[in-house]
Amino acid sequence: MANAEREERPERPAESDGTAHLFRALGKQIKVLRERAGLSQRELGLATHCGEDLVSAVERGVRTPQPDFLERVDEVLGGGGVLAAAADEVREALARSRTRHPDWFRDFARTEADSLALHEYSNQAVPGLLQTEDYARAVFTRRRPLLNEETVEKRVADRLARQSVFERWPAPTFSFVLEEAVLQRPIGGRPVHMNQLRRLHHVGQMRTVELQVMPTDREEHPSMDGPFTLLTPKGRGEVAYTEVQGHARLITAPDEVRVVNERYGIMRAQALTPRESLTLIEKMLGER
Repeated sequence: MANAEREERPERPAESDGTAHLFRALGKQIKVLRERAGLSQRELGLATHCGEDLVSAVERGVRTPQPDFLERVDEVLGGGGVLAAAADEVREALARSRTRHPDWFRDFARTEADSLALHEYSNQAVPGLLQTEDYARAVFTRRRPLLNEETVEKRVADRLARQSVFERWPAPTFSFVLEEAVLQRPIGGRPVHMNQLRRLHHVGQMRTVELQVMPTDREEHPSMDGPFTLLTPKGRGEVAYTEVQGHARLITAPDEVRVVNERYGIMRAQALTPRESLTLIEKMLGER
């Protein structure tokens, strides 16, 4: 869900307010410190509770390094406080960027970034939080009406920036239920599709994530109304978010949220277990 990205937040990252150079510089510093420490991107990811692809994206300057990520990396790589010292400036830059969200998306974006738990059901495409860069670009390039190249790149960068929620520590609780058809649809062509499956397999192995596949052959389904996201904000009750044909809605009424929650619980019971889901993905990758 949350796939209709906002156009007003150009996050590659944050060119418009002059902070892009800061993020690129931090990425280069992380790379130098990592190589000096003799660590691979994968090893640094494991040590800082995040993925190898995230470390790579931050070092290349295409992902905003989150403040807590900078503090963990500084400690692991022995940065002597150099990276941690930039954390407050990054927090200010992120706060400024959030105020540029369009009204219809602002509440959800703020809630998603700070939530204690996030649960998502998707029936058309891989959720934005789980997409690879190439998959996201294919989605935006082929959507109708056509978007210009600048808008496509802004939306791809923004989608990748949202994935920084996986960097938080303590980490939120994540669960995803994907229709089997989502895994079968080769968005962007076979190479892009295979890399996307590898990304799903990687995320599905994270300790904080439960990834389940809803088989197509199930004879019953509790939610034929489309995809949705359930969020648990800090200090507040659970909320739901839906997005259909460009119309977004953040649902806060307890009775309505309860209905969505019940549907999600039934779907998780009907879906493959997380281990069975990973095995299915491995078969699709030709690894079994």
